[in-house]
Amino acid sequence: MRIVHRKLDHDGSGSIKMIPVDADDLWFSYNLIAAGDSLMAITVRKVMREVASGRGDSERVKLKLEIKVQETEYHKEGGVLRVRGKNILQNEHVKVGAFHTLELELHRPFVLRKVRWDSFALDTLQQAADPAASADLAVVLMQEGLAHIFLVGKSMTTTRARIETSIPRKHGPAIAGYESALNKFFEHVLQAFLKHVDFGVVRCAVIASPGFTREQFHRHLFLEAERRQLRPIIENKSRIMLAHTTSGYKHSLREVLDAPNVMNIIKDTKAAQEVRALKDFFSMLSNDPNRACYGPKHVDVAHERMAVQTLLITDDLFRNADTAMRQKYINLVNAVKESGGTAHVFSSQHVSGEELTKYTGIAAILRFPLPDLEDIEMDVLIVQGALMQLEDVDSDKL
Repeated sequence: MRIVHRKLDHDGSGSIKMIPVDADDLWFSYNLIAAGDSLMAITVRKVMREVASGRGDSERVKLKLEIKVQETEYHKEGGVLRVRGKNILQNEHVKVGAFHTLELELHRPFVLRKVRWDSFALDTLQQAADPAASADLAVVLMQEGLAHIFLVGKSMTTTRARIETSIPRKHGPAIAGYESALNKFFEHVLQAFLKHVDFGVVRCAVIASPGFTREQFHRHLFLEAERRQLRPIIENKSRIMLAHTTSGYKHSLREVLDAPNVMNIIKDTKAAQEVRALKDFFSMLSNDPNRACYGPKHVDVAHERMAVQTLLITDDLFRNADTAMRQKYINLVNAVKESGGTAHVFSSQHVSGEELTKYTGIAAILRFPLPDLEDIEMDVLIVQGALMQLEDVDSDKL
């Protein structure tokens, strides 16, 4: 993200002009823009003009509009961010108070104005503007007959290609067609690799699979690169590495990011830190369950007892329409940091964030054991059951 201009007052209010330069930046913008903010951008709107004949004729006009944000919509695959709200800037074509949807695009500047830029918004902006925070890793995740190409950025993982080919069994009558089908499959993967992996952007490319598929494709890739003089591959041999996974599906991405040779290259990135934190949480949950917890209620109680050492929370929770709930999570993150703990805000668009979402989107590793946390949940259920029984008794009396 390129920050063009910022004007923030002492009370935290103000505006920032910025330009999204890659798909990650649109996701950061989605996390930054909240209901109640003001957003100014260039847009195109269809307007009616009266021609000499007296009848109306429509044309598309480029306008500068500022809207009071009501809702945002992000489409990951298309890389489109739409923001809907009411116009608050006087314009000859659009009345004040009229609804309009601004579509934010790459390399198009916009100005975001907030009544208060809270700590989460400022941290998000800092991450977006920090070029060193990018993971920019290409991953070819494959097994025989199936391959996915992923690009892992600083805030999201995108699927750039899926290749699927039917490959006959390696034994029996079908063995004659096995080598031919496998080479055809590798050729499709090679073409997708050349199309989607830009070594001017990515730090490295990882070929990962169960079994020996990765070694076979790795050998095919370099043989064909030499034969066809594919310079991008020849000149970047040292940046193409191998890793073991249990499958060629997306959930195995976490295994790739956790591989020691990959971790050495991306160890200073946000994506790598999230993977390590999640691995530590699951390890603690398995080996010492009284020192790990998840769910809003359990984490709240652990925080009240000053027990939270490491907080894991997804950015989804900060997009809560309830501003009080959003502020609650912001305060929690700040309090954990102030008490000497660590807080990781996971991108819900990364595989680690998707995994954390399955555990309610919030979890913690504790400084000391809290064996009675499970009892708290049971106490809540008992109280709720007692209240329901009292309501039934009262209704019977009526």
